[in-house]
Amino acid sequence: MSSDHDLARVLPLSPTAFHVLVALAQGPKHGYGIAQEVEELTEGRIKMGPGTLYGSLQRLSTAELIREADNPGDEGVHAKRRRYYRMTPLGGAALAAESTRLLRTARLAQDRLG
Repeated sequence: MSSDHDLARVLPLSPTAFHVLVALAQGPKHGYGIAQEVEELTEGRIKMGPGTLYGSLQRLSTAELIREADNPGDEGVHAKRRRYYRMTPLGGAALAAESTRLLRTARLAQDRLG
């Protein structure tokens, strides 16, 4: 279980970090797969270029929110060259906490709008 200190160190998440963690919530993915998932989940509103994506993956890895993972069995031309990533327990706790914070903020905004 993640300590409050660990969570305080990584929260709040940037929008990019949040979307990367959402993309990894159902299991390991390679970088391009993460970018595709984010684009799909946001209905094309967020498109991550390589610099944004791989910079974010590096920061998330350094913060121990994700780590490299073994290939989950994908095959194909590029399978051996791909790096796969998975969310850590701290990453899962951070995603849950950030989701709760964003929901609270959205509810507050809706309440104020009447």
